[in-house]
Amino acid sequence: MNISPRKPVSNTSPPEDEYSTLTARALKAMAHPLRWRILCTLGSKELSVSEIVERAGTSQSNVSQHLEQLRNKNIVIARKEANRVYYRIRNDQLLMLIGTMREVLCPANLDAKRSAKSGQAQREKSQQ
Repeated sequence: MNISPRKPVSNTSPPEDEYSTLTARALKAMAHPLRWRILCTLGSKELSVSEIVERAGTSQSNVSQHLEQLRNKNIVIARKEANRVYYRIRNDQLLMLIGTMREVLCPANLDAKRSAKSGQAQREKSQQ
């Protein structure tokens, strides 16, 4: 019987399967339209729940439920000050990821890029 040795398991970092699961859960949490709007609203700012509600255009209870899900997935962090709760995106890496996703996936950005490419192609054609 030939038994191959197992790789040592580090107690400090989860195995790749767990990384994949954690990543998928975080992306799934961000994929909801209202949660995505909340993240885009936050950007690099720290905002109170009432400010997020005003900008998101939905009820306070709805926003709070979605903020809780984002907090549980370690995407945003909360800070309580007196009777207000402020939220911000957890770290610069997540902020960069969200910015990249917006740049690549948002229709307005795609239309702007297409328009820029079209304009550049027309300029190059007219210079020939």
